[in-house]
Amino acid sequence: MRTFDLAPLYRSTVGFDQLANMMDRVLSNDVAQPSYPPYNIEKTANDAYRISLAVAGFGADDLSIEVKENALIVTAKKGDDAKDKTYLHRGIATRAFERRFHLADHVRVTGASHEDGMLHIDLQREIPEALKPRRIEISTGAPKAVEQDVVDAKAVN
Repeated sequence: MRTFDLAPLYRSTVGFDQLANMMDRVLSNDVAQPSYPPYNIEKTANDAYRISLAVAGFGADDLSIEVKENALIVTAKKGDDAKDKTYLHRGIATRAFERRFHLADHVRVTGASHEDGMLHIDLQREIPEALKPRRIEISTGAPKAVEQDVVDAKAVN
């Protein structure tokens, strides 16, 4: 088993605890990742993504999509129609599943569609104005506005 020390990340970054925890989860071999159903994650634009899951045999009523605490949870439950049929070979898996995707902050689900046995989930990253980069002016003189506020505060008290 290979172990990685993430301590250098903590020494040179501030506020990235969630990223380090996610790397810890990915690198741990304790949790086996399910391989069903197969899926793709594609970047459709600069801040847009699409998750496509192969859900052959499931109808739109059998599928459920939920977002809870930065996790996208896709579940499927198929009604048991095997009682009415006798299969000689059953190669299309329609077993129930739950697939989880961890979403980054400020990523929201904008829509979902089901067509041709594929479930497409569209995501958009929306950075709030407060988090967007902004340019700070650098003044060269003494901060006169601060001195004025101090004088006014002394005069009132």
